[in-house]
Amino acid sequence: MKVVQVVLLVLHLLGVLALLVGLLVQVRKPDKRVLGPMRDGIGTTFVAGLLLVGVLEARHQDVDGTQVGVMFGIGLVILVLVMANVRKDRIPDALYWLILVLTLADIGVAYSL
Repeated sequence: MKVVQVVLLVLHLLGVLALLVGLLVQVRKPDKRVLGPMRDGIGTTFVAGLLLVGVLEARHQDVDGTQVGVMFGIGLVILVLVMANVRKDRIPDALYWLILVLTLADIGVAYSL
C-alpha cells in the first residue's frame, strides 16, 4: 500500500505541475486558452487526489477532513472551468486569472499544515 501511496502522490504532484505550467506559459500572451497540459493536469490531480485520500484512509493515517474538503471543492471548480472551456479558441482573461488564482489557492491549502 505504501508504494501505491507514493505513486499516487507523485501523480498528484505532476498533475498540479502540469496545470500550473500550462497556465504560466500563457501569462504574457494576449489570447489565452485551455491547453492540453491544463486539461490533463487537473484531471490527473483530481483523480489521484481522490485515490490518495482513499489509500490514506485505508492505511488508517490521519487525514484532515477540512483541508481535504476545501481542496476537493477548489479542485472540482477548476476541473469544471477547464473542461467547460477546453474546446474554445479563447477564454476571457478574467477566467484565466480565476483558474490561476484557484490553482495557487489550492496549492496554498495543501501546504498550509
